[in-house]
Amino acid sequence: MSETTAARKPRRAPKRATAEAAPQPSRLEMLAANRVAIEGVDPEIDGGRFPAKTVAGHPFVVEVDVFGDGHDKVSAAILWRPKGVDNWDEAPLAPLVNDRWRGHFVPTDVMGHEYTIIAWRDTFESWREEVAKKHNAGVPIALELEEGVHLVRGSVGCGRGTVAEQARLAELAAAMEEAGENERFAVLMTDKTAALMRRAGRRANLSHYERILSLTVDRKAAAFSAWYEMMPRSQSGDVTRHGTFDDVIARLPYVAGLGFDVLYFTPIHPIGTTNRKGRNNSLTPAPDDPGSPYAIGSAEGGHDAIHPELGTFDDFKRLVAAAHDHGLEIALDYAIQCSPDHPWIKAHHDWFDWRPDGSIKFAENPPKKYEDIVNVRFYEGDRPLPALWRAQRDIILFWVAHGVKIFRVDNPHTKAFPFWEWMIDDVRTKHPDVIFLAEAFTRPKVMHRLAKIGFNQSYSYFTWRNTKAELTEYMTELTTTEKRHTMRVNFFVNTPDINPVFLQTSGRPGFQSRLVLAASLAGNYGVYNGYEICEWEPVPGKEEYLNSEKYELRAWNFDQPGNIREDIALMNRLRQTHPALQEFANIAFYQMWNDQILYYGKRTADLSSFLLFAVSLDPHNGQGAHFEVPLWEFGLGDDASIEVEDLVADYSFTWHGKVQHVYIDPHQRPYFIWRLVDPRGQR
Repeated sequence: MSETTAARKPRRAPKRATAEAAPQPSRLEMLAANRVAIEGVDPEIDGGRFPAKTVAGHPFVVEVDVFGDGHDKVSAAILWRPKGVDNWDEAPLAPLVNDRWRGHFVPTDVMGHEYTIIAWRDTFESWREEVAKKHNAGVPIALELEEGVHLVRGSVGCGRGTVAEQARLAELAAAMEEAGENERFAVLMTDKTAALMRRAGRRANLSHYERILSLTVDRKAAAFSAWYEMMPRSQSGDVTRHGTFDDVIARLPYVAGLGFDVLYFTPIHPIGTTNRKGRNNSLTPAPDDPGSPYAIGSAEGGHDAIHPELGTFDDFKRLVAAAHDHGLEIALDYAIQCSPDHPWIKAHHDWFDWRPDGSIKFAENPPKKYEDIVNVRFYEGDRPLPALWRAQRDIILFWVAHGVKIFRVDNPHTKAFPFWEWMIDDVRTKHPDVIFLAEAFTRPKVMHRLAKIGFNQSYSYFTWRNTKAELTEYMTELTTTEKRHTMRVNFFVNTPDINPVFLQTSGRPGFQSRLVLAASLAGNYGVYNGYEICEWEPVPGKEEYLNSEKYELRAWNFDQPGNIREDIALMNRLRQTHPALQEFANIAFYQMWNDQILYYGKRTADLSSFLLFAVSLDPHNGQGAHFEVPLWEFGLGDDASIEVEDLVADYSFTWHGKVQHVYIDPHQRPYFIWRLVDPRGQR
């Protein structure tokens, strides 16, 4: 086997020997094959059990510890490829400090990828270092130069490099055979020769990392998107008329004008009548109450049907096309539960839990009861129910065929983990551009597990992180731990189910500040309609909306005084025009001497996009503080000056010196957003 072949195919665990199989390598041979140590790969999720995540066209950075015995130099590289491809591409690793190395590659295909690490003793670089030291010390180097010629000669025909590079190596080896000492030294020590040997020279003791690791490569919308959530049935503007898909089409210019790129619908399927809920979750509905859209299924159909009052599939097709024309992508709610009237209950008795008295078991989350829905079961005892698993997958494939590629999944943490891992992988093998958002407000490890098994986006605890310490700690956790490779958060500021206490008590400034935090801290964020008019009235003592449109039709006046539409449009415009806001883990918290103001920056690696945010966490009182301008990020001293753009008020000025002061009146504007202009001329 040539060295090129060996480099392209990292070793896998040996197969069990059979009578016909060739003798397997001894333990001595197996250990000797990997002389260079490769360990501490980051990312490596649960020992390679799960894939890391990245976005097509974005550098995927890998760090690893690489070192060898003795004093010889070592070199290392990342091997990577799309899954199903035999040949590997190679990206170099560069040393950082203390045997830690870093490198990156840029996948361009939206599909699963693989990567691993190789390392080798770099004998030619070790030789160059030794010869340089001896030459500078006046030590004779004739024999060392002969060794250098031998290294070049030994690389001819090793299988690395291009045909032209191998030809140049052969020419170099032949020329060095007859060359004198001075010529040998002059030629072999050049950077040109070193570069040729790096590309085409033989790699001594080529060692392979023990695992081939997986990587999920998504399209950009998985990591950077702005969601607007609505209930289509409330879009007519008249509480006495059920909204239609045509009413939604009429609303598209409004949503697009605010700068959103994902329009997300709560379920659009037929709604059951058995145990239908009335207004404010009442158990005694009026005859005209529409019921909860999450009670899916009736005589008109189930998850692959449309609620008749919304329109037809032709109407839905027109809506998807019209949304596309406005730069919007439709996202659907994928809620697995069924109403007691769902066709599956009669057709698939074994997919549901039944009580000893023969009645069906309704959904519960004690002390809450959901009498209008029942849950499917994914197992019967220890046995999975494959027909149910496939039916649930087919629902996704059905809507994909109707132009939907984004799904918000309702309560995935209450369904079987293996189902999600199988289903998401199966769907994305066929349609790698499909995106799944996990709506799971639950325990941290459960949320992280859902992200690891395939969900492209995740709900988060942002909704309940209000203080400076809480926000700083949570963002640090998300951007510096393993979660940065697996858990792409979507910071929803509110949902039909969650009316946070902070918003109930903060007034308009609180809605503004939470919007700015969500839109600037996270790559993905979302709002549920009504947020822009600061809808806040709760069910007393609960984080729920009074008169929730989950149980009644609503007519919204989005032009009413006190709305924050300009703030929303501003944030979405900044997100689109400033690359620093299109990344997630690039946040830095800077010093501002007031715990009521969160002060942070986001910047690109080349500093051409560098934004600072000062957001008041006190919606009632003015707050002032001195703060540090991060001049050091640009290599500037504490007394330097820097040009600044106020991106909200749209004017420019200059800060002189590192320490500045700001005063924030929440009733004027509870936030400042500044752009620092790179003094080195990058724009």
